[in-house]
Amino acid sequence: MQALMSKHRFLTPILLILANAVCLSSQAETAIVLNSGDESLSLVDTLSYKETARIPIGKEPHHLMATPDDKELIVANAASNDLVFVNPLTGDILRRLPRISDPYQIGYSPDKKWFVSASNRLDRVDIYHAADFRLAKRLVLAKVPSHIAFNRDSSLAFITLQESNEVAAINLNTHEVVWKHPVGKQPAGIWMTPDDRHLLIGVMGEDYVEVIDWRAPKTVQKIRTGKGAHNFLAMGDGQHLLVTNRVANTISIIDQKTLSVSESFPAPGGPDCMELTRDGKELWVTARWIKKVVVIDMATKKIKYSIPVGRSPHGIYFPTHAPRL
Repeated sequence: MQALMSKHRFLTPILLILANAVCLSSQAETAIVLNSGDESLSLVDTLSYKETARIPIGKEPHHLMATPDDKELIVANAASNDLVFVNPLTGDILRRLPRISDPYQIGYSPDKKWFVSASNRLDRVDIYHAADFRLAKRLVLAKVPSHIAFNRDSSLAFITLQESNEVAAINLNTHEVVWKHPVGKQPAGIWMTPDDRHLLIGVMGEDYVEVIDWRAPKTVQKIRTGKGAHNFLAMGDGQHLLVTNRVANTISIIDQKTLSVSESFPAPGGPDCMELTRDGKELWVTARWIKKVVVIDMATKKIKYSIPVGRSPHGIYFPTHAPRL
């Protein structure tokens, strides 16, 4: 009897841990969606797949990213010329940072020393000290700076120039442009491969992702994905990468080791930004032209839910996402 009670005492903590794990896995969290055409963000319950609130945030909120400590989520309001810091768990507004000129796309350098903002509307790139957002350098960089990537050692920032069909490299030590490289029509999303060898460029005016050896610099390959290749999201395994093809209404999976497409599947309404659940089972996609977020079952590549949100949904985030690699 004593042995049985001892066994129960041993099992009880384990059962409690398992019960808590099941409980946590079934709890909903809040997905935050930026409605760039409605000056708002939508809060979406990830368990019921319904919008629970819509909060005014500022003019033209396009992109968002977590702070390095993941304690705040930064929303970049391009037309309001400010950054809004929100609670990543609830979407509550915490503070607002004014006088950030036209922040369309934003990014921290890997060493967290610099905060870079692409001013799409004003044809320039602003480099701020990440610690306190003091402006360090403003660079005229025509035309229509769009998306941002960095190399591993934080010595360079790479910017797509959407209307001059180029990629520019900025030295983050000198804050000067060191090269420009011509690419296909309307380059948008940009991604550095995990081995730090290649830049991948979503060429929105074509049907491919352009591969650049950035040290040369030179184009080494074109990966055919679909018309309107636009934005990227890592699948968390260090090898596979998602790209939205906005015109083709598809999403492609790129193998970053072979630089080839392993699979493509439908995604309606002008797919743009994405977020992948930590377990890799669901892909959430903003559909820019139909005012919805589409949830895709990654096992079947079929649409599970289509969630109405605001006009022109763009950036999307939830805390329990797949690793960014």
